[in-house]
Amino acid sequence: MLEKEIIAWFKENKRDLPWRKTDAWGVLVSEFMLQQTPVNRVLPIYIEWMKRWPTPEKLAKATSAEVITAWGRLGYPKRALRLHQCAKVISLEYSGVVPSDVSELRKLPGIGEYTSAAIIAFAFSGRSLVLDINIRRLFARVFDGIETPKLSATKDEKSRYEALIPKKNPHLWAAATMELGALVCTAATPKCAICPIAEDCTWRSLDYPKSDVVKRVQSWHGTDRQCRGTVVQALRENAVLTKDQIMLLWDVPSQIEKALLTLLDDGLIEARGKSKYSLPRN
Repeated sequence: MLEKEIIAWFKENKRDLPWRKTDAWGVLVSEFMLQQTPVNRVLPIYIEWMKRWPTPEKLAKATSAEVITAWGRLGYPKRALRLHQCAKVISLEYSGVVPSDVSELRKLPGIGEYTSAAIIAFAFSGRSLVLDINIRRLFARVFDGIETPKLSATKDEKSRYEALIPKKNPHLWAAATMELGALVCTAATPKCAICPIAEDCTWRSLDYPKSDVVKRVQSWHGTDRQCRGTVVQALRENAVLTKDQIMLLWDVPSQIEKALLTLLDDGLIEARGKSKYSLPRN
């Protein structure tokens, strides 16, 4: 068991992140923002967000337009709307208190298996199986000698890793393994020379065999996501735009048409008459 070495390393090397010294609401907000988004991009948005909306009740009173605008360029702005909806439910149905039961957390908008596990661990110091990509990569290398884990965790993987969770301070284990994966056992250039468990790493002992898992490279330029983001950003900067003005934002008319339809469907924008658009006013 490598618990002692990993947690000792964590106590000496953990980053000073604001969501590590906040309440359950602050943890919940951070987990929404950190989905598929690196820490350095989240930090400035998170700090401003928590100053503005330090409680679920305060966020619940905001408009969707205010929320989408404050979300800035974190990406996947539908997460912002889900967080907004989550704040409303917590305010109305839980008296402004983030529930500490996993089944209740899973009822909230935008909270799935991973996010609920992370909230249990980091907000309530509870025992839960927190498996983000950093932890899965660390464990795949240390225990299985594999460079890159598969895209999603298998039942066997979950069962084996759940058995590793210590009875005492299980939240520290979750935080420490995540931090070690994020800072030392990185995807591209792992820092094995400073790893506290390098001597116990199967992947290292096998001379770092390359993984047969195909690493996904997410494209951005010219994609529907970029087109949607361009429209949303323009509406953050302008209260209302006509369709003709929006069409000038992109050089593929069919992509703009599709973006408008999907953004309307997702509730990220709203029509103002026949040919004008804005961020949602509710």
